[in-house]
Amino acid sequence: MNPAMLASMTDVTDTWQTPFLQGLLAPVSEERDDSNLAVVGELPTGLNGMFLRNGPNPQFAPMGAYHPFDGDAMLHAVYFEDGAARYRNRWIESKGLIAERARGRACYGGMSNYQMPPPEIVDEGGMLKNTGNTQTVRHAGRYLGLMEAGQPTEFDHDLATIGEYDFGGRLSGPMTAHPKIDPVSGEMLFFGYSPVAPYLRYHEVNSAGVLVNSIDIDLPAPVMMHDFVITEHYAVFFDAPAVFDLGALFDGREPMSWQPDNGTRVGVVPRGGSAADVRWFNMDNCYVVHFFNAWESGDTIEIRAPRMADMPGGFEFDSPGNAREPMPWRWVLDLATGMVTDEQTDDVPGEFPRINDGYAGRPTRYGYNCLARGWDFDFDFHGVLKYDIETGTSDRYTYDETAVSGEHAFAPDPDGTDEDDGWLLSFVTDRVTEHSELVVIDARDVSSGPVARVQMPARVPVGFHANWYSSQP
Repeated sequence: MNPAMLASMTDVTDTWQTPFLQGLLAPVSEERDDSNLAVVGELPTGLNGMFLRNGPNPQFAPMGAYHPFDGDAMLHAVYFEDGAARYRNRWIESKGLIAERARGRACYGGMSNYQMPPPEIVDEGGMLKNTGNTQTVRHAGRYLGLMEAGQPTEFDHDLATIGEYDFGGRLSGPMTAHPKIDPVSGEMLFFGYSPVAPYLRYHEVNSAGVLVNSIDIDLPAPVMMHDFVITEHYAVFFDAPAVFDLGALFDGREPMSWQPDNGTRVGVVPRGGSAADVRWFNMDNCYVVHFFNAWESGDTIEIRAPRMADMPGGFEFDSPGNAREPMPWRWVLDLATGMVTDEQTDDVPGEFPRINDGYAGRPTRYGYNCLARGWDFDFDFHGVLKYDIETGTSDRYTYDETAVSGEHAFAPDPDGTDEDDGWLLSFVTDRVTEHSELVVIDARDVSSGPVARVQMPARVPVGFHANWYSSQP
């Protein structure tokens, strides 16, 4: 890294005095390779593969108001091989970041202070920096970094950026940060939403990685739709009234608002179908950021997710205090009658829900949710809660008072036979010492806490989504 980059990084946490660039959210400037990491406890013998966490890590001081959605992606990987662990972190080198590196400074505004980049920056990096900072997916031998406002960015197993990927020219528009892979067919299903028409486009990719079906789904307004669910035969979308105003974005005004008079509905799309096959079901207003799972039972579809009464805070990043507690919820869609019934399933708020992905779209007994100290936009997770849907019971583990955890990815035990045979993995960092660990919790006995703690050689900033990629895809 050249001196200009290092000088810019020195100022990243100081320039705007924003909480999103301080403390455990402060970016790191080093790309590291560390082997033989120390382990407290004992790593399970079946844990062979890569734990990969994505998240924002701006390389240059921002041009104005900053929010984590703006930050350049940094991938943090811990590789488990033959009982040993090693660490590597790398930036996703987007075209926009490469253009900024050439100039030694930020050239893009953020979501709350968007400004058109100079023509030469647009030519090199695009009108919007495609950071790829939210999530990753592995499918048909490719690793993709995801940001829902752009196309995916391919990288390799060693985290080296390959470049934007458009499925051989077949992908038009952006790709969600939350694609779903059918564990039986091997298909990958995803969507893209946009503030300009078409507002919603749904895609299906076969097990070989070929995009074989794309349909435009008619929406009455452009809405923010972060996640969706699949079942064995359907894709399911929540059309909630978190409405975009593109003109407001360019004018520097709040680009999204909650418009409850628009109503909320659920769209059900047969897999392999067309736009004419979409069915809509009206429901009470609510907003869902992330889903656990969904599955079919006869003529019904059951959906599980943390539910909020509305979209918390919009993009009012300077004052994100309008938080809503995300409560565990259950919806049942009756395909025969067109009715939707719903109920709250627990009184403990939680977010970043996960399951054993080998059960995606199929009946699921167990779900894993992150516990938080509060629900402002500050990523203050401090534990994990395991739900047993069959028995209606739960089990939890809470970290130390000064510890902050991340999303808990499920790593299946290759010798396991039950749904919860495996481990939950998450980065955990102490606010006081700023020391980071990768914790490994037995998913069959969550309340007993970590069976192993991998000692990270440097602080891992708080970030977004994590996944487990087995050595045997």
